[in-house]
Amino acid sequence: MELRMLKPSDERTFRDAVAEFKEHDPDWEFAFNLADASNFSDYTTLLKNQSEGIDLRGFVPNSYMGVFVDGKCVGRSSIRHELNDQLLSFGGHIGYGVVPSERRKGYGREILRLSLAFLRSRGVKKALITCDDHNLASIRIIEIHGGVLENKVPRDGTKVLTRRYWIDLT
Repeated sequence: MELRMLKPSDERTFRDAVAEFKEHDPDWEFAFNLADASNFSDYTTLLKNQSEGIDLRGFVPNSYMGVFVDGKCVGRSSIRHELNDQLLSFGGHIGYGVVPSERRKGYGREILRLSLAFLRSRGVKKALITCDDHNLASIRIIEIHGGVLENKVPRDGTKVLTRRYWIDLT
């Protein structure tokens, strides 16, 4: 498995992953800002710039990476280099997803492991990871990686609770 920045040559497999995610979970955003780019090469440039703190569009510096197995995009991770008030409540340092047809293969666990290592390499000492209270797979993965539940908070005035976990990276 490879966690890395997207390249223009990833377009086909990445768009396949985006389409599959949209079909199975239309409310979950797999590809941030993809519709804003005129072509995929521009999209990869936008992502590279955002990882360097350029053209943040009101967000924080972040590294959006694809997850590839044998050249196929099986997921993604959005790794925020720092937190703002919104991310402190919901979102945290890492948001990851596995394409529905590739779930239950251990990819989520490995994506989080690699994402935590990336944050550690950037000097982050403690990572906040959040998930919905009903997402048993994510709860299990976060806790396997040492996540300590701080609390559960309601999301955006709904009855959905968000679990907030901290993982020590030292």
